[in-house]
Amino acid sequence: MALKLTWHGHGTWSLHSADHKILVDPFFTSNPAADIAADKVEADTILLTHGHGDHVGANEDGTLDVVSVAQRTGAPVVTMVETASWLSGKGVKEAIGMNLGGTLKMPFGSVHMTLALHSNGLPDGTYGGMPAGFVVEMADRKVYFAGDTALFSDMKLIGDMTLDAVVLPIGDFYTMGPADSIRAVKMLQPKNVIPGHYNTWPPIEQDAVEWASKIRHETNATPHILKPGETFVIG
Repeated sequence: MALKLTWHGHGTWSLHSADHKILVDPFFTSNPAADIAADKVEADTILLTHGHGDHVGANEDGTLDVVSVAQRTGAPVVTMVETASWLSGKGVKEAIGMNLGGTLKMPFGSVHMTLALHSNGLPDGTYGGMPAGFVVEMADRKVYFAGDTALFSDMKLIGDMTLDAVVLPIGDFYTMGPADSIRAVKMLQPKNVIPGHYNTWPPIEQDAVEWASKIRHETNATPHILKPGETFVIG
């Protein structure tokens, strides 16, 4: 059964099967690249890699997209344990706190929390614990959402899980850039790779076409460039 991966701009993604709808890092209202509003997106599970404002959807009026979507849909939010505790205090009814290396069984399959090299301060300055990535097993496919991260050598171990697709940041400045993302792909050895976390603002502008050309020539993965609102079908 195929999975549908949709980019909503920046680091926000939907992963849908025939029966389940996962939302990753909901950032809509203040996201200049967003293709959809927070009150329109569908989800039955929310995965949150870390608590920076551009991933929880922090807005000038103090609201959080992750909270509004969770409250409207009833979707549980799966995230790092310290961030989960913080979200519980913000009105999220079901915040599931995990930690690195853990695996959570879900109705759609499973979520494995991986290392990410980044920071994790929450919008009010609270420490959110470690940042993370996720390997989602769903509909007999494995998809790795790296989240905001630098390159790290243990990506080789994540690649040993046999990944059908990976979502990597390429924006540089706050995360790995194009060159390090190519090194990451060589370690991860996925069938498909999709770039994210770029072109939202000037500091993270990148040429995705040039990046895709290098992926084709230097790795065995197939690159897929999406525009916000576009979907890649993981067959």
